[in-house]
Amino acid sequence: MKPTTRGTLAAALTCAAAAASVAPAAAVSVVPVPLPLDGIGQSLNMELPELTGEVPVPMPGAPEGPRYTEGHLIPQRAVPQLPLGAGLPGADLRAPLPHLLGDDFDHAALDAPASDIRTLGPGVNLDAPLTAPDPDDFGLPGPKLPEVGVVTPVLQAVPGADLGMAPGL
Repeated sequence: MKPTTRGTLAAALTCAAAAASVAPAAAVSVVPVPLPLDGIGQSLNMELPELTGEVPVPMPGAPEGPRYTEGHLIPQRAVPQLPLGAGLPGADLRAPLPHLLGDDFDHAALDAPASDIRTLGPGVNLDAPLTAPDPDDFGLPGPKLPEVGVVTPVLQAVPGADLGMAPGL
């Protein structure tokens, strides 16, 4: 094999490996954040709760393009709504119980996973103070009242949590 062929093959394999290693990192939408309390528990000689959090990574989306409608000189959504996908932060908490409810329950747990949020920023609809060209009036547009409208923002989420007690920590 020629040195140029080997070099080309090595460069192609290096690019493929780099692309494969970046793809899983880009697919992550939450970042786990553990809270280390082991040192405090050992120094105080007691059992402390375990706490782990999840922080969402916001991902901007592509805005919808303008929509041209009949009878309007300026397209609808002249200032488009910007979508942003993210999530609500999550938490996982496990706290020890000193057998308050009997011998079967050793810990209380709260699991609130990160949930997706879908948002759209506000947008603006405008229309010029002129009508479309009128063929009966030599192709000149006629005057009319200008139109301005604000497209309301959107926020959609379905958060959830689970609270329970169980044996063991």
